[in-house]
Amino acid sequence: MVRPTRVLSLYEGFFAGGARILHSDVVAGLHAGGDQQHSVLAIASRTHREATVQRMEDDPRHGRLVGAGVPVSTLGMLGDGDPAGPDSFTDQQLQVAAELVHSADLILSLKEQPLGILLALRSRGMMPAIPVAACLHRSDPRHSGAALGWLTDAAATGLVTATLSCAEATDRAYAHAGVAAENRYVIANGIDTDRFQAAGRADRQATRRRLGIPPNAPVIAYAARFDPMKDPGLLLRALAVHSRQHPGAHYVLCGAGVSWENAAFRALAAESGVPPIAQMHALGIRQDMPSIYQIADVVALTSAFGEASPLCLIEGAACGATPVTTDVGDAAAQVDGIGVVTPRDAETIAEVWQFVLNNRGAFRRRALAARPRLGRQRMLNDYRAVTQDLLRREEVAA
Repeated sequence: MVRPTRVLSLYEGFFAGGARILHSDVVAGLHAGGDQQHSVLAIASRTHREATVQRMEDDPRHGRLVGAGVPVSTLGMLGDGDPAGPDSFTDQQLQVAAELVHSADLILSLKEQPLGILLALRSRGMMPAIPVAACLHRSDPRHSGAALGWLTDAAATGLVTATLSCAEATDRAYAHAGVAAENRYVIANGIDTDRFQAAGRADRQATRRRLGIPPNAPVIAYAARFDPMKDPGLLLRALAVHSRQHPGAHYVLCGAGVSWENAAFRALAAESGVPPIAQMHALGIRQDMPSIYQIADVVALTSAFGEASPLCLIEGAACGATPVTTDVGDAAAQVDGIGVVTPRDAETIAEVWQFVLNNRGAFRRRALAARPRLGRQRMLNDYRAVTQDLLRREEVAA
């Protein structure tokens, strides 16, 4: 009997964000297939980001993987925004990593930030000659700091044998930045449409009651962390304009740091002209995003840079919300036929939100009709095919 392919994924840590959601879904899905045996190594066991401290054990992605039977290990470091460089690791941490790496047939690095551990192993002569694919999820590699240099070096020297991008914009950006891996793949994101789906009226009304939203009030949802890449200031300025013109609408904002407990968020809301209205619900990190999207008429994204293939747009659409986004990464291609791309102007964004609200029945039908192309099975099949291709190439080279 042929044993399953052993795949080790490297995480910088576990914290809220689309890339971790996507990769964890891939790992759990492939592990369940039986022909691959997945495990995960997290560099950090807790992470300080967007004015929050997020522990690995509390993260839903960690719980999902453990529940799927995927072993998860950690080096126990603290993630503080700067990825751990090759000189950051103790001998004991290197030994733990080496044992896991030597037990794998293939390594997937979630973004470039975890590559410091592989460079450290190589410098100590502890890195085996196995395929390594860097899974890339942004379109602004120069914002990766030192990690971009690690990826460039690792690709040039053959330590990283492939890049696996979630968007065409990502693939182009990293190639332009000088990342010259031997193999390049692009696999568009997909989502679990069993989880992200339209809800019945009773469930939608129950969610509205919990949040204090009237039964028929228009709802604009926003799901993004408090980070300059997401440009929350533009979102808040558009919200200020729209709320003055259409006082009956409600705005549900979710994401790490997007809450009134964050002083920086409070200051930006005031600076952006947002009035103190009860219709603005800043909820921070939420684990019930399907229920949020299910009551939304619009799912808004105002990012300035860095996006590749934003999950919130297709998650919202699968639940019946209309994506309205700035033109970043592959977002325009994602929402083609089901949403609207806007310029980076608060008044125009507010106008587009209202246009969608005025025509929400037609937009909702388009979004729900697109569900078959948003699903994850195609994505899982593509990931499986790429891992098999990389292993075949390694056998031929040997």
